[in-house]
Amino acid sequence: MGIDEGERAGGAMSRRERLRLETSREIRVIALRQMAEGGPGAISLRGIAREMGMTARAIYSYFPTRDDLITALIGEIAASLAETLESASSVVPDTDPGGRLMAWGQALREWALANPESFRLFYGHPVPGYEPPEDGPVDQTARRVCRDLTRLVAAAWPQARHLQPEDTSWSDLHPDHVAKIREDLPDVPPAAAALALRVWGRMHGLVALEVDGHIHPVAGNPAALHRAEMLDMVRSLGLS
Repeated sequence: MGIDEGERAGGAMSRRERLRLETSREIRVIALRQMAEGGPGAISLRGIAREMGMTARAIYSYFPTRDDLITALIGEIAASLAETLESASSVVPDTDPGGRLMAWGQALREWALANPESFRLFYGHPVPGYEPPEDGPVDQTARRVCRDLTRLVAAAWPQARHLQPEDTSWSDLHPDHVAKIREDLPDVPPAAAALALRVWGRMHGLVALEVDGHIHPVAGNPAALHRAEMLDMVRSLGLS
């Protein structure tokens, strides 16, 4: 038995598999750099192949089309974001819903600042000509992130409900979103689901402005500004 077969039989990757994994990772790293330097439309398989000294045919064996590469990128980005947010809130006790929301919001900002190109690719910077697959990584992870935040807001709902509008109904939300929430979290009332969207807006808004460079000209300490907004949000929910 050769070394490759032995490694595979023992559950480890073969040398060929490791090289393929490393090459695939390098392709994705270069694609993100292309996007950082030239915008989402700058991602080019042929450009990546030239930089890596590969033929176009060789790189197409990893990603047959540019859309396949972008989908793989977004899938990796989405999983990283979701895991980061879930891990951040999970270390705070369930008895501290405000603290869990603060941890979630802080983790969102830190991840976005550490991965600005990834944040832009996942949120609102469309790639010209890219057609995402239906129910692909963007949709799946957006649902996962939404479900996680809605769960956190639902935990705060007993304290927050008397401070929120009383006339919210499911008809105020998009039917597709309603269907997902009612499937994932059947006990969440419509007002709590709507509150989760408003909380998301507050968490995401300052982060997006900071990532795109709009906060720095007007705020000397963006971290303090973001923390103040998160504290005010938590107070508005009756959690402090």
